[in-house]
Amino acid sequence: MSIMQLSVFLENKLGRLKEVLNILSNNNINIRALSLAEKSSYGMLRLIVCDSEKAMEILKKENIAVNTASVIAVGVSDKPGGLLEIVNLLEKNSINVEYLYAFVDKSGDKAVVVLRVEDISRAEKIFSENGVKMLSEKDVKSF
Repeated sequence: MSIMQLSVFLENKLGRLKEVLNILSNNNINIRALSLAEKSSYGMLRLIVCDSEKAMEILKKENIAVNTASVIAVGVSDKPGGLLEIVNLLEKNSINVEYLYAFVDKSGDKAVVVLRVEDISRAEKIFSENGVKMLSEKDVKSF
């Protein structure tokens, strides 16, 4: 049950992040989760938003370099070792984690981990077989 993530390439200069956030805000696109990683000359802004297709269309229209990627969102216990259980399961099955980021749901008892892995289909199967709750786009967007 993969979900769509937007990946926005940003020049590593003052105001570039603000520009993208203004575009999304002005078009009523709510950000549900995000991660920003930097390199020397550019940054990678990864976003889960309330309306991925609309956001993609708007950003492209504004000449913002944006792509989509399939990721998996899973619910984990918000306690020490919650994330470790997921990572152990993937490692045990030889599935490499390319990157991840997380946020806590509003009730505060669960964390949501967004994962990009080498083999999404296999990871979904393993999570399903081991009772790991995968979240749909609708689930993530309702937080």
